[in-house]
Amino acid sequence: MEDVLPLAPLFAGLGTGLSLIVAIGSQNAFVLRQGLRREHVLPVVLVCALSDLVLIAAGVAGLGVLVSRAPVLLAVVRWGGAAFLLVLAVQAARRALCPATLEAAEGGLRTSVGAAVGTALALTWLNPHVYLDTVLLLGSVAAGYGDDGRWVFGVGAGIASIVWFVTLGVGARVLAPVFARPVAWRVLDGVIALVMAALAVVLVVR
Repeated sequence: MEDVLPLAPLFAGLGTGLSLIVAIGSQNAFVLRQGLRREHVLPVVLVCALSDLVLIAAGVAGLGVLVSRAPVLLAVVRWGGAAFLLVLAVQAARRALCPATLEAAEGGLRTSVGAAVGTALALTWLNPHVYLDTVLLLGSVAAGYGDDGRWVFGVGAGIASIVWFVTLGVGARVLAPVFARPVAWRVLDGVIALVMAALAVVLVVR
């Protein structure tokens, strides 16, 4: 692909990165909830974005090939991730069933910054889809642009990740008036519980 314009890999990385990250998942659901509660948004966004950048760099560098040859490692991550998702699903379901913990904005039970960051880290690094999409898939697509173009592709994917998490975390405040009622939190946590439980089942079945 020597005749490809320098910006082509960049835009390809942006498009591919957004197509993979803009989807309903446990990580996005957690960032959205933190944004709506205005609770430790910056640390959570930083953890998710920086983790994504590390994974993207690993995939572009060729780590995806090594990971694909370690089925035992993928199996461990898959079962560990499924178990963790089920725990979070149960916690979200309990919040949905207990109105006292569903006060919006600054109200309700608050978590510590350590707990929020720990959850963000776990949702990122214990999720097998992260390795399949970010490391393997992005790495494979990036390899098609050659030694130089693949890093430009990686920069595009990294920009997409940063823009998305910042938009999701900070932009959630626009929806704050909607979540001024406990019933809205009940619905959100109910959806989060279903999504996380479904993802856990999918991981085990696959």
